[in-house]
Amino acid sequence: MSAALDRSAVAAPARRPRIVHIGLGAFHRAHQAWYTAKADSEWGITAFTGRSATAAAALAPQGGLYTLVTRGPEADEFEIVDSILAAHDGNNLPLLTEKLADPATAILTLTITEAGYRMAAGAGAPRLDLADPAVAADLEELADAYDGRVFAPSALGAAQLVLRTVPARILVGLAARRAGDGWPLAVVSCDNLPDNGSVAEASIVALAEQIDGQLADWIRGNVSFVDTSIDRITPRTTGADVATVAAATGFADASPVVTEPFSSWVLCGDFPAGRPDWEKAGAQFVAELEPFERRKLWLLNGAHTLMSFAGQLRGHQTVAQALADEQVSGWVEEFWDAAAAHLQEPELDIPGYRRALRARFENPRIAHHLAQIAMDGSIKLAARALPVYRAERDAGRDGQAALRLIAAWCEQLAAQHAAGTPIADANAEALVAVLDDASLEAGSTAQSAALVAIIDSRLAGEAEAVDAITALRPGFAN
Repeated sequence: MSAALDRSAVAAPARRPRIVHIGLGAFHRAHQAWYTAKADSEWGITAFTGRSATAAAALAPQGGLYTLVTRGPEADEFEIVDSILAAHDGNNLPLLTEKLADPATAILTLTITEAGYRMAAGAGAPRLDLADPAVAADLEELADAYDGRVFAPSALGAAQLVLRTVPARILVGLAARRAGDGWPLAVVSCDNLPDNGSVAEASIVALAEQIDGQLADWIRGNVSFVDTSIDRITPRTTGADVATVAAATGFADASPVVTEPFSSWVLCGDFPAGRPDWEKAGAQFVAELEPFERRKLWLLNGAHTLMSFAGQLRGHQTVAQALADEQVSGWVEEFWDAAAAHLQEPELDIPGYRRALRARFENPRIAHHLAQIAMDGSIKLAARALPVYRAERDAGRDGQAALRLIAAWCEQLAAQHAAGTPIADANAEALVAVLDDASLEAGSTAQSAALVAIIDSRLAGEAEAVDAITALRPGFAN
């Protein structure tokens, strides 16, 4: 019988809670928490969930400990990660506020997904979507609770302030930090979107500006927003994985995490209150992040997005299965060729990066499910397909390899809807409205244009591009 996994059973260093994290999912535990555990024995993490309290409920009895299973092509390696000191429900606003106001807290890290920042669709500088119903509701709550300096403790203590978005919860904590003498803080976004630090800043500062211009100014002057490029494949943990961990380690771990051997973390920005020595675990600190960001978003995430739609249409369930399909593999290579034409910086080593990606994707023991990758496709395509398409068009080419991602998305949405499968997307309501519209024939140019408009209104107005997307849609049949 396996022993309980908790801090009484495992020797661990006496870490201090210096980092607050929001978004307690598998990726955070395979990535930032793992880097922190490897890099420094003094820094610890107080973690909060983003949407559901499930992860906190599983980790809290274990004192934040969990097993990381590194799954190589031939064997598994097991290690207990001890950097998370406490796990809490993200809806516990009084506690989150207390931790963000604590002068010992030097860093806030985020894995709240692209949709969590509530950005308005379209090109240009990142901009908070003030028309988003959740944002509008939170602004009303915030305005009622603000006393000119902080968001009233009475409202927090009585649980009267119910916030729907993570940026609004962060704003409450930053206001409390400012009121407590204004200690500096670094906010580190670890989500898959371009200029993620700038997006986090735009979201939080825009909320502050709606409440109090001086609070917004204080955030600009005292909170740094660090841009990052993150990379580590982390599939869903299965019941079989839980059993494997118990057999291999002797511990009954309620929430192990499975990941691949590869990991990457590239960061650009300031840490005014200090940071762990993440370099010891392999993190890179660079003066210019944008080329690394493009490489990762286009080659890794773009290929993932293509496979997630096209692979499912052709009957596959995992990345490894999709890439073993010669047709899908060819589409991936075509997209990589198009993207690589705009990744010319020598330090990026694009040929080596592509070889490493293919080896990672082909790992037969990492069951990275396409349905999981396909979530929030309308947001992901804006960062992964559109920039490559625009760059190709500017170079005088048709951009078809990038448009194929959008065509596969349109066709997969239509297939899901026809099958009665719920669409997991931040813009699901708008997407379903298009798919339900009897005046828009399935697979038609009009339907393609309406779906594309949800990603990018400019692209939807380009007849040549919409025609190309529509022509590509029937081509995914197996």
